[in-house]
Amino acid sequence: MAAVSYSYKETRLSLEPSSSSYIVDIELPTLVQGSRPRQSSRSAKAAAKNEVSRATTSAIYYRKHHGFPKGFLWRILDDDTVLSIRTIDISKPKKASDANLILNFHFQHPVKPACVALCDPSDHDALSIFVLDTANQLYSIFLRPDSFRKRSFVETGLGDTCKVSQPNAFRSNFKKAYRLLAVNNDRLVATLSDGGHVLFDRNTSHNASQLPWKETFHNAKGWFRSLLGGQGSLDITAAAAAVQTDLGLNNASFLFTVCLDHRLRIWNLNNGQILGALDLLNAERDPQETGKWQLDASQTNLIRIVGSTEGKRICVTYSPVGPGEFKFWILESDSENSVQVDDLFPDEQLIPVPPLGSDVWTLADFSVTERSAAGGFRMWLLWKNNMAYRTQELTFLIADVPDAWKNRWRSVFSDIAIPTAQVSGPSDPTGPTEKWLQLIFFPGRFPRATVEAALSAYERAIGKPGSSSSRNSQGLAESICSAIASTSTLNKSSSGDMDHEQFRNSSEMQWRKFYRILLELDKPRGEALALSYEPETGMPWVICADSVSAIRECSEVEQIIHNPTSTFEGSNDVPTLVTTGVNFVECFSDSMLQICHSVFRPEMFDESSKSDQERLQFVSDKAGFWRQITEEDAAQVTDALGQNFNLVSTRLFDRVLGTLNETWDSQYPTELPLTEFGRKIIVRAVQNLAELQWNICFSQLILLVHMEFEFDRPEDALHNNVEVGVIYRNLLIILKRLELVRWLASTQLTTPLPKSDRSNSVSGGSPVAPKRQAEEHRVLTALEGNIGHLLELPELKAIPSDAMPRLITNIVADLCAPASNVQLQPQYIQCGLLVRDRADLAAELTPFCEQDPFSTYVQGRVYLALKDFTTAATYFKKAAYGMSVPQADPERHSSGLLDETEWNLLFAGLPRYYAHIIALFEQQKAYSFVIDFARLALQFVHGTVEDADKIRTEIQCRLFSGALATSQFELAHATVVAMKDRALQHSCLRALIQRMCDNLHNSELVNLTFPGLQGAVDDILAQHCADTVDVITGVPYHQILYAWRIKRNDYRGAAAILLDRIQKLRNLGEGDQVTGDDILDTAVTRQYLMLINVLSCVDPKQAWVTVEGPAKPIRLGPVHPDTLTKRKVVTLADIRKEYQAELDRIAAIQNDQFGFAADDEMEIL
Repeated sequence: MAAVSYSYKETRLSLEPSSSSYIVDIELPTLVQGSRPRQSSRSAKAAAKNEVSRATTSAIYYRKHHGFPKGFLWRILDDDTVLSIRTIDISKPKKASDANLILNFHFQHPVKPACVALCDPSDHDALSIFVLDTANQLYSIFLRPDSFRKRSFVETGLGDTCKVSQPNAFRSNFKKAYRLLAVNNDRLVATLSDGGHVLFDRNTSHNASQLPWKETFHNAKGWFRSLLGGQGSLDITAAAAAVQTDLGLNNASFLFTVCLDHRLRIWNLNNGQILGALDLLNAERDPQETGKWQLDASQTNLIRIVGSTEGKRICVTYSPVGPGEFKFWILESDSENSVQVDDLFPDEQLIPVPPLGSDVWTLADFSVTERSAAGGFRMWLLWKNNMAYRTQELTFLIADVPDAWKNRWRSVFSDIAIPTAQVSGPSDPTGPTEKWLQLIFFPGRFPRATVEAALSAYERAIGKPGSSSSRNSQGLAESICSAIASTSTLNKSSSGDMDHEQFRNSSEMQWRKFYRILLELDKPRGEALALSYEPETGMPWVICADSVSAIRECSEVEQIIHNPTSTFEGSNDVPTLVTTGVNFVECFSDSMLQICHSVFRPEMFDESSKSDQERLQFVSDKAGFWRQITEEDAAQVTDALGQNFNLVSTRLFDRVLGTLNETWDSQYPTELPLTEFGRKIIVRAVQNLAELQWNICFSQLILLVHMEFEFDRPEDALHNNVEVGVIYRNLLIILKRLELVRWLASTQLTTPLPKSDRSNSVSGGSPVAPKRQAEEHRVLTALEGNIGHLLELPELKAIPSDAMPRLITNIVADLCAPASNVQLQPQYIQCGLLVRDRADLAAELTPFCEQDPFSTYVQGRVYLALKDFTTAATYFKKAAYGMSVPQADPERHSSGLLDETEWNLLFAGLPRYYAHIIALFEQQKAYSFVIDFARLALQFVHGTVEDADKIRTEIQCRLFSGALATSQFELAHATVVAMKDRALQHSCLRALIQRMCDNLHNSELVNLTFPGLQGAVDDILAQHCADTVDVITGVPYHQILYAWRIKRNDYRGAAAILLDRIQKLRNLGEGDQVTGDDILDTAVTRQYLMLINVLSCVDPKQAWVTVEGPAKPIRLGPVHPDTLTKRKVVTLADIRKEYQAELDRIAAIQNDQFGFAADDEMEIL
């Protein structure tokens, strides 16, 4: 095999669902009693060990007769008692709903891992699942596509979709099943431990008394000898692997078995005859040395049959004995009674070469598929070494297998680097806690169950056991921080100051300890179980214990970075420049990398007035990374790029930039939207590629700055031969795009579940065991939430059969490219985040936004949601002109932030724009800003504005409300006076008077002029006085109206309101209470004095008022004039008499002089 060439890269995807509501647990019935009891609760130790759900057996099945959903991932979990199945399609038809549900079938007895078979009926759009358990029960489960879409479809009960039977062949362990295959929906094959097999044919009659399956025994030893065996250990003729095919012939059915005795046997399933048997390597074996060639029973992936020609197939077998060897056979048949098997390469030893290194690798699985009818094939190999695995690929024609076997193997790059958080320094604005939390909770990196198990293990290690209830109330991240904080204390140093450095180092050590535990628990999740290949799309998968790895083609930049010694576009200059930059930055410390990043960040986002040379000089001086560059580091750059960097040119940099700007224009219409699973693959691949490209771009920037100022003579400076400024700006553009992509791919959002995915009520007889408090939301990344609907694939029939690995890379690379066909417009993403009430995340996107009016307006909305009203007002004012100028056909896209009414206020003039802003501030109850923008709006309301009076009235109303809410009564007064709508004016006037009186701003009210409205004010106050009963404890409307009338020289009106108050004081019975030192000083006598003084201020002839007489009781019948209220004239003299009478009455009471009856007169002495 030639040098390792990485042409593919794997994208590991966690199987944790985005919502727990997607999980449906289904209890299956049993015919055999005495099932294993299930524990209702688990100890903390068991929970920490078993919460991480890892499969023991797993595979992917692709339906042959029907479309979406086409691929199904099934897994055996929980001590082989749970069969979990989900869809794994990447795309779906245009209007089809996602099939997101995960069905967990709970068996009462453990499942035999090799006895799970799936098939799809040709006459029904469904999936059939056949399972044998250790109690020898055969389960037949029939699932419609809606079973994976609607919880209600499953929750209403399985009914006839699940049937259980106990085959006679397995009763009392008469025969022991070893493998189970599904030929079709009506025929199953179970290979037996004695070397034979049982054929199950479905009984299609509707006679309930008959058994559901007809059983037929086939055995190479003969009928009688087969009766004697079957209960002991595996016979040497037992099938380690088996595959069924019809070779494209009608009514033919052949079973190819690779047996433990290292032989390939061919069975005719229709009559049970063995049509042939030969050695796996087509060699003659000594019967006495059978033990040397005997296969291990755990080796199950030993044979594959491919091809589409009628009566002709290619069979590939693998012998794991010794170094391991493949054989290619051609199978030919023209009838169901014979199969011709020929060794295609009898003189070749096709021994696979394991991955490089000193480790011992074992071939665990392989796949062969036909690429074209012309003889093109593709082969995939899966190698394992404990938990590690590697994948290899070979594309070949049958005619040139020997040559291809030696020279054309390509490998899949597995990123085995363990990510870790950068060390926090004293000047680092981000502490260790935040960095480690970002690392641990990075989307798709660790499942929640694994993190919880790591926390439990860590708490036991530090002697601080935690409870799940406290975690649920506290949150997982908070629980981790609490556990780690309990091990570190902030002490004083020898100088007496707080030793923050020691505290930081202690926290860092504990975080690394926790992270090591987490990695150890996460490692078994990545153990490879199987290799799968979808022929229709050419998509290979590695199925692991608790994850799947999608294998895609490498992008241009990945080809370069993973194959540094290879050529690119005919030379190795581009790989040399890229790898030199990466290696150069690797010598930087974490603190220096943080400084460099902080220096480049404003260069990316801020507009600079400096020249390119000044910017480069500023970066060099500010970052100062030259302080950490040794002579050896500088020499490595010179050795790679030549003296004075002669290898570097503008064209070379352009080629490097081109690899970072790889766009995709599909030559086929893209009409298939991605499923949620497909979007997760894209997001995970984007996370990996964006991080890789960011590191390359970042290293190229640092390398460029280094080369620009690394010269001995001015004429040797890099800018004399290279357009340094243009390259610098282009690198910053790419880096800015990658920063945005990384942010979107690493930021998680919580969104409500679609209605079709929400759980429904479950009937009492349902076999489903739903979670009582299922989450009605799902967690996804901002990339999925904002642009997931834009990602589509071409029709599968229009593209080559193996194009999917390339298409995924095309989509991912295009998303990362600045010239991408997918526009990442931060302002619209911010709108979506505001709709989701995530203004905190929207604010993080502000540096990425442009300075156009709509973007500026959105920034105002962001800061408005953050309650930063001053900043919001600044942005709104900046955007005012651009957002108010009328446009013929403005684009109305805001991710749901603006409704139709709000859009109508934009691009319709400044008054309407400001009216919209006023409404926004009013919703936030920021009334001072309502006032500011209302005043601005009124300045632009003039006669040429359409519906000027209507707009002015609306703005005046909002201005009045803002002034009233902020107690700016003079402004509210001026606004009321300026109103032209009389009804609205009167309503606002009443509200103003009410607010001022309620808040005891009486003197301000009296001093307001109210031009043209004084009569209305008087009437409103008079009405309040008339409605007032309690004149002591309530709002003093009488006193306010008295002051109002005195202020305006209405003395007789003031006297009238005083008389009314005297009457109401008497009605309350509070008039005799002494208010001062003098017994004659009461509330009533004081009012009389005020009344006398007021009437003394007018002409004696006018010193009178009219009062309403007391109303008489109402009687039924005709109205009599005596029953009406009469008006009475009261003069100053009358008032003086009443005042004197009041004084006499009070004095008599104080002297205990009063009548004994109601009509008695008091005797005044």
